[in-house]
Amino acid sequence: MHDFRVANGATEILLIRHGEAEPMPPSEALHPKDVDMPLSARGRQQAAAMANRLRTRGIGAIYSSPLRRTRETADALAGTTELPVTEDARLREVEIAGVGPVAMHDLAEIAIAHGGWSHLPGTESSQTIRSRMTAAIDAVIAANPGARVAVVSHAGAINAYVAGLLGLKSDFFFPTGNTSISIVRARDDRRLLVSLNDIAHLERTA
Repeated sequence: MHDFRVANGATEILLIRHGEAEPMPPSEALHPKDVDMPLSARGRQQAAAMANRLRTRGIGAIYSSPLRRTRETADALAGTTELPVTEDARLREVEIAGVGPVAMHDLAEIAIAHGGWSHLPGTESSQTIRSRMTAAIDAVIAANPGARVAVVSHAGAINAYVAGLLGLKSDFFFPTGNTSISIVRARDDRRLLVSLNDIAHLERTA
C-alpha cells in the first residue's frame, strides 16, 4: 500500500458517473446510441453535491466523455476547482444495438441480467470497450503523474474498465450510482482499486 499513496507519487483516478439525465420523451423512438440528454434538475443537484465534496480534494485535472450528461457533470466540478475540462471520446458510454427503442432504465436491467450487452447483435464488443477505456485512463495517468484526477464517464464504461482490472468476465457487475465515485490508484504499470460506487455526498439529495 505504501507505493500507492498519492503523497508517494501514485496517480489517483476518480472515476465519476454522470448525474441523472433527463428522461427521453415518451414519443421519441431513439436507439440508445442516439441518446444525448442533458442533466435533469435532480442530476444538477447531484453534480453540485459531488463538486462540493471534491472541491478541497486537490483535484489536478478533469476529463470527461463529450456527451452532454457527462460534460455538464464535469462542468459542475470545474466550477468549484477553476480547472478546464478535457474531453475524450474514448470515455463515452457503451455503444448498444439490437434492442430497438428502449427506455434507459431498461438497459441497466438487461446488463444486470446478462452481465453486459455483448450478447446483443451489433453492440460494441467487450474487448473494444475495455481497450478504449484502458487506453483513455492510461493516457490520463501518463499525463498527470502523482496527481489526483477526476474522470467523468458512464455506468457501462466504468463497469467494463473496473471489471477488466479485476479480471471479471462480466462487463457490468455493479449498479453504478449517479455521480458515484470509484477510485483507482496507479503506480508504474500497477493498478489498485481503492473504493467503488461511493455516493456519500448524495445523502441529502436522495
